[in-house]
Amino acid sequence: MKIAIIDYCMGNIHSVAKSIQVSGAEPVITNKKSEISLADKIILPGVGAFDDAMVELKKLDLISVIHQQVNCKKPFLGICLGMQLLLDASQEAKISRGLGILKGQVVKFSSGGGLKVPHMGWNDCKVVAQDCLLLSGISGNAQVYFCHSYYPQPSDKSVIAATSDYGLEFGCVLHQDNIYGVQFHPEKSQAVGLKIINNFVNLC
Repeated sequence: MKIAIIDYCMGNIHSVAKSIQVSGAEPVITNKKSEISLADKIILPGVGAFDDAMVELKKLDLISVIHQQVNCKKPFLGICLGMQLLLDASQEAKISRGLGILKGQVVKFSSGGGLKVPHMGWNDCKVVAQDCLLLSGISGNAQVYFCHSYYPQPSDKSVIAATSDYGLEFGCVLHQDNIYGVQFHPEKSQAVGLKIINNFVNLC
């Protein structure tokens, strides 16, 4: 099985690729539309600023192929910024709209109440959608690794498959049909993260 990891100079791609290999699949790090189209599944990682990410995706002419592959029901996983890009818009963005694959926006954490922004470190991943295959075998007190200042606020709350709490409860895993998004970094989340990657590899 080949899993395309979209390389647009905004992601922790080599750690993601290693976790794919450990799970028994072949990672294909690429920004070529043909290779993305031929892959069995697709991962959009992301670290950095929303505007910069959208500019790079546009520069590489990857937006259309992302939409095409999502629309043909290919399993698709967005990680951290890559998940945020799936939504319509972000409070961080000054010039760019998101991909609009999931309806909603990305909003910034408030620094009130003594909370440090960005939200960085280990926190709970509380499963709320028991039928989400990405989270199969993940316990209610699972700990995952976060590094973000913004969080997703989907219009349809039913797409929230797991939550975390950082001054407020927010969706840390989104799921709609063949589309999955995680706000944390599974490639940095040790055994729990590897289980999530393995679940994605084994999705039918």
